[in-house]
Amino acid sequence: MAELFNEEIKFNLPNSDISYFPNFIENSKATFHLKSLKATIPWQQDNIKVFGKTHPQPRLTALFGNNKKPYSYANITMNPHSFTPELLELKEAIESITEVSFTTCLLNLYRDGKDSNGWHSDDEPELGKNPIIASISLGQERFFHLRHKDDKSLKQKIALQHGSLLLMKGETQHFWQHQISKTAKQIKERINLTFRVVY
Repeated sequence: MAELFNEEIKFNLPNSDISYFPNFIENSKATFHLKSLKATIPWQQDNIKVFGKTHPQPRLTALFGNNKKPYSYANITMNPHSFTPELLELKEAIESITEVSFTTCLLNLYRDGKDSNGWHSDDEPELGKNPIIASISLGQERFFHLRHKDDKSLKQKIALQHGSLLLMKGETQHFWQHQISKTAKQIKERINLTFRVVY
């Protein structure tokens, strides 16, 4: 696997530790993973409850892990499949630069611009006090929006490109929310792999 670690972008945002590697996976390898994961992952669409109403989640998801521990968010509890060799390869590539042993990967498939992920923090209790989230993006570039919980004037927008890696560490989840918003543009699909440690 060819990783290109030569460019790390650090974001100078208060109460955060966020790094972006735009070329983490070489382009042709990233395209291979996009096609392979779309075809082989057992994607599911859960229902979520928003303001008392139940709706289909606006994206497809899947959970993989090595400790059999479920992961819960937004009134959804997912039980993990065992890691595939392909996911283990990607996990080990991230671990080689983070020196963190990830237990779990939550995958999201955004089929088009109508699929999204609303404002939230990855601050579930099972992720520990200062969770590290390592997020690989494959396919269509989408904007990743950040906003500070206390000071709404503090915002950041990152274009997550094909083959990139975004790392959020330290106290980021305590102070920041993030989202992938809908777009009216005609765009192609995107797969996002978010590696985390579930205790």
